[in-house]
Amino acid sequence: MAAKLRLAAASAAVGLLTGICAPGAQAGPQPAVPDRSATESTAAASDIADPGPAWGKNPDGSIPPEGSNDWTCLPAAVHPRPVVLVHGTWGNQNDWDVLAPQLKAEDYCVFSLNYGRDTASVLGALPGMYGTGDIHSSAGELAAFVDRVRTATGAAKVDLVGHSQGALLSRQYLRFAGGAAKVDHLISLAGTNHGSAMRGVATRLPSGSASAGFAAGLTGIGGTAAAQQLVGSDFLRAVNAAGDTDPGISYTVIASTLDDASAPPEATFLQAGPGATVDNVWIQDLCPTDTFDHGTLPQSPTVAYLVKKALDPDYTGNPCPGHN
Repeated sequence: MAAKLRLAAASAAVGLLTGICAPGAQAGPQPAVPDRSATESTAAASDIADPGPAWGKNPDGSIPPEGSNDWTCLPAAVHPRPVVLVHGTWGNQNDWDVLAPQLKAEDYCVFSLNYGRDTASVLGALPGMYGTGDIHSSAGELAAFVDRVRTATGAAKVDLVGHSQGALLSRQYLRFAGGAAKVDHLISLAGTNHGSAMRGVATRLPSGSASAGFAAGLTGIGGTAAAQQLVGSDFLRAVNAAGDTDPGISYTVIASTLDDASAPPEATFLQAGPGATVDNVWIQDLCPTDTFDHGTLPQSPTVAYLVKKALDPDYTGNPCPGHN
């Protein structure tokens, strides 16, 4: 039974989650995946369980994005808050290689981090794969990083841009790890704020809890954080129990009609509670031709426009380059 659960989880994690929770496209060449007949399914599952050195995330997150993590940067008066970029599941800070230099060019102090490195899972053990560890622990990593940014820059507060799990993790940090006093604005980019059905995987779990049999197998393949983001998980019930928002925080929630991490896509949206403001935005309302998928959204020109506009309402630019 354990072997069957592992194979089922492998199929779900690699066959389904790669296009749903992975926060960035593989930048380097990937190994070809040969066609296999039904009689070779056991061998295919074995390959997943032992993917070999060719797999992983490239770039591997060891070098920050251009313009990011300049620890001598002092915020300009026009942009007094540093911007901290928070990647998603199975990602690393290089998922921001497109956006970070753009923000730097707009005279922001920009910072990015790798978090959630946990090699206990199959995918988590691969090079460059972060965001697989327990989100509670990752929130502590984000808290320490934000404190380092505030100390270096002298800023009282930062703004956060979180993609996928990065948005959910940021909300955990705001609510349970002291972040609400240190953050002014959270920009949620396709955040798994109310969980992911992962193309039906979540419906196969009795409660969505990471302790359920299937989710336990999923955890072994994709990591604890993947299971914690399933619709109905214990983690999601806890983070959303007191409402979607925290007082004193402004939220911009960016969604794509093409996103299948949230099911339906509008499940990413937040509802404002006392003392908070929320702006829920569809990418396709500004650019109908934007077809960036969940994993590559941080590379979208429309997303870049929306992030800049959220950070600075006076920003002017083209929200849909190439669209007439």
